[in-house]
Amino acid sequence: MHLDLSEMSQLAPIFRELFKGYHISRRDPELYAQLSNSQDQYRALFKALGFELICDTRGFYYFVPELAAAQVNKTAQRLALFTFILVEHLADQGRDPVAVLDGGSLGRDELPSLLEKYRDLFLQAEVQTQEELEEKIMRRMTQLGFASEEVGIYRFLPPMHRFLDVCLSVQQDRDLAASLHSDLPLPTPVLIDDDSDEKLLQTDDPLDLSEFDETQETEEQALARAIAEEQELDA
Repeated sequence: MHLDLSEMSQLAPIFRELFKGYHISRRDPELYAQLSNSQDQYRALFKALGFELICDTRGFYYFVPELAAAQVNKTAQRLALFTFILVEHLADQGRDPVAVLDGGSLGRDELPSLLEKYRDLFLQAEVQTQEELEEKIMRRMTQLGFASEEVGIYRFLPPMHRFLDVCLSVQQDRDLAASLHSDLPLPTPVLIDDDSDEKLLQTDDPLDLSEFDETQETEEQALARAIAEEQELDA
């Protein structure tokens, strides 16, 4: 495929955001529009870089490294565990978890009671205070495009479906087990050590949001190399 760089004017910011694990959605109108309009060209270029560009039909793009580790990293584990906690918490309150996590919001003033109610689970994520909850989980959610922060409110964005889908699947399995009177309860997901071979919420999508090893080439070097390789093929 011939790459027309004149049609890829947002290449640098798109690659930079995707490279660091950010999810581009309609909240980023210029980047999202160009990805949508030139999807095939971007997919081909990023494949040369070693990344798979994923377009979720619910309106967001993200990278999956072709050689992604089977085990999710600590950030993804924390976000998955937090989503599980939210699903349980909202259901207990009689609120629809899907309605809240699919474009709804959570008030900052709800965090203290949430932290107290699920203190044992948050300890698994090395979160003991509201400051740690906001720093290690809420801020990372906004940095990676899963939520936006307004004045005292966290509003969830479409990429939350990556975690919500997994959590709802686990809940459905729990409900099925209960309906069959199973003696084998499905456990609440737990964080695992980096050296462990176990997987958390195992799916085909590893939700690998890890930062890339500093010994690897920089995003600028990787981008320049991929463009050069693609142009050599077209020559």
